[in-house]
Amino acid sequence: MNIKSNGHEHEFEAAYGLPEPLPKGESILWQGAPDFADLAVRVFHLKKVGIYFAILMGVRGFFLYSTGADALMILAGVLIVVGLGLTAIAALAILAWLTARTTAYTLTDQRVVMRIGIVLTLTFNLPLKRIETAGLLLTGKGFGDIPFALNGGDRIGWLNLWPHARPWRLAKPEPMLRCLPNAQAFAMTLQNAWKQATGKAGLAKQIQTEDQVRNLAKSEKWQPSPLANKSI
Repeated sequence: MNIKSNGHEHEFEAAYGLPEPLPKGESILWQGAPDFADLAVRVFHLKKVGIYFAILMGVRGFFLYSTGADALMILAGVLIVVGLGLTAIAALAILAWLTARTTAYTLTDQRVVMRIGIVLTLTFNLPLKRIETAGLLLTGKGFGDIPFALNGGDRIGWLNLWPHARPWRLAKPEPMLRCLPNAQAFAMTLQNAWKQATGKAGLAKQIQTEDQVRNLAKSEKWQPSPLANKSI
């Protein structure tokens, strides 16, 4: 059991990550949140933004040099780009920190609860019996993402979920637990809970590297198997 609790994030919460007390007989199996550093790099692309502005600095400096500008003008021109880059990186880092700080994922023996939102807090309850497929994307160093496809006509708006939504799924958005530490261990806990709740054989298997999933997702070929057929 891995339960994370740092006190109530919001005054109206009955318990950490939960808007109301659990029904009698339901118990928490796991609680967690996205890792800030992994979220900043993979979801908010902090490294890519840094590289982008580093290239802009070089281009700006070369352009000023080619026009015959003196050293002071070149330095001033490059520093403007540095300032813009640091501002962008700081804004993204703060957004990533706030996202990680205000997010709580909870797994009980009956459902997955996602408490998300920086300004407007939303809580989504995903009953295990309503989860049609699941996936596990391992991204290195033990981190991973777990998307859920809901069965029937269940649908949650993509904008309501972002960034806790599987990329490239706009027509029927899939909630996704992002940047989980020890993701594979959580997947096993989820598998056991799903088996107990549904009485079926196992949970979907979908383990890929980040590069593989990025390429497959763009072509819409990454399809988790039915829950009852395979195991994580």
